[in-house]
Amino acid sequence: MRALLILAPALALAACNTADKAADATANATETAGNAAVAVGGSIANAVEQGASDLKKEVSGKPVDRDDWVGRWKGVEGTYLVVAKGAEPGTYKLEMQYTLDDKGSFEGKGTSEGIAFKRPDGAQTLRASDGDATGLKYLAGKKDCLTVHTGEGYCRD
Repeated sequence: MRALLILAPALALAACNTADKAADATANATETAGNAAVAVGGSIANAVEQGASDLKKEVSGKPVDRDDWVGRWKGVEGTYLVVAKGAEPGTYKLEMQYTLDDKGSFEGKGTSEGIAFKRPDGAQTLRASDGDATGLKYLAGKKDCLTVHTGEGYCRD
């Protein structure tokens, strides 16, 4: 019985020591996770701020120059695109036959992605590509092309 009286407090102290260590480990892990969350949040905030800054520059600044795209581009089955300079720097007039039945002239603005414009089927962006990216068999293998979307593209000979 005497051994039991001595052993019980020793076991209780050991249990308390283990519980204290577990609590310390939990606190350390929580602090580390909190620091990581703050770091990630700061990184996201910085990325959003930088993206907003870049967008603000593009919106308020001059349009991007796409003058090297000026000229005639051939599509398939009689489709074509003619890019001409607009009245203001970085603006363009696009004359196009974009389907067998649809053609028109549209005002465009040079952007970091290409030339943005609107036509009856919605907002579009003309992008530099190669013939393979147009998705059109006739244009495959060509190197100097512009694509609106897969299935609509124009290349220079």
